[in-house]
Amino acid sequence: MQNKSNNINIKAKKVEEEETLILYHNNRCAKSRQALKILENSGLKFDTIEYLKKPLTEKEIKNLLKLLQLNAENIIRKGELLYKEKFATTNISENEWIKILANNPVLIERPILVKGNKAILARAPEKILELLNT
Repeated sequence: MQNKSNNINIKAKKVEEEETLILYHNNRCAKSRQALKILENSGLKFDTIEYLKKPLTEKEIKNLLKLLQLNAENIIRKGELLYKEKFATTNISENEWIKILANNPVLIERPILVKGNKAILARAPEKILELLNT
């Protein structure tokens, strides 16, 4: 395990200092906690946004989607009870999804890492290394 941690540190050092790293994080999620640990082990400075405590605005969600190069439906947690009960069988537009996500942050898939003008949905937390090394 120590060797893997060293690889993370070595690879992460390639990240340019001027690029801001932001982790959209939910501490109740195991994948998100793993992503946080990878970033902590990297030695890089990053900001953490616990989006359940401080929900994102519609504008912030639109910007995040642009960085992810995804549409809103791609970042929805379809396994959530709220989704299954209220939204699974409805036809919802992109703008409506953005409003729904702003009002129901529990539906946002996590973790999401932003590096400068790029972002990834790190459902496999190791994907963070791919973004750090770009």
